Amino acid sequence: MTSPTSDELMAIYDRLMERFGPQGWWPAESPFEVMVGAVLTQNTAWRNVVRAIDNLKAAGAMEPAELAGKEAEWIARHIRPAGYYNVKARRLRNLLDYFDRTCEGSMDTLAARETGELRPELLGVKGIGPETADSILLYALGRPIFVVDAYTYRIFTRHRLIGEDCGYEELREFFENHLHREVELYNEYHALIVRLGSTHCKRRPLCSGCPLEDMLEGEIEG
Repeated sequence: MTSPTSDELMAIYDRLMERFGPQGWWPAESPFEVMVGAVLTQNTAWRNVVRAIDNLKAAGAMEPAELAGKEAEWIARHIRPAGYYNVKARRLRNLLDYFDRTCEGSMDTLAARETGELRPELLGVKGIGPETADSILLYALGRPIFVVDAYTYRIFTRHRLIGEDCGYEELREFFENHLHREVELYNEYHALIVRLGSTHCKRRPLCSGCPLEDMLEGEIEG
């Protein structure tokens, strides 16, 4: 038996899927590439991340052992298209150091770790916040952790399903408590939210033609 909120969340999901279709997210050739991309995508458009990843691939550094041997300055030069490249290089270096220290650079070893142990450790890496950590857990390691971002907050506050004072962990738990714990569902739902946020639910909303237009009560302030 589903609750009204569960029904509402799935109704939104169905609308988005009907309009946009499967998003094929996260586009990457390996779980390690997803992990790197999760750091690079902070505060930038995905097209810029692709350029940075292509640079690393061209340099033969998209393997754990290769990238682990690079200094932050070298990484910064190659990820420049992703923006904030010095900051992101240090964050990526911190993550690589953690990865090497705890898993000896093995994605198989990382994947064998329990989520309850791994998530706090990822959050303990300097520069790795909840969204980045959860992206690694969901998209690279296939864990049923719902990833939330600014689009998630914006869409669901505007639809009055959450309060404006809702924080990251509360919002994540909101989805996990009202949806079946399925990796594929969490993956697709988050990707569809990003698609909606980038096309309609912007800071200045474009409600006309939005697939959720008739599910919104009242006016939205831009």
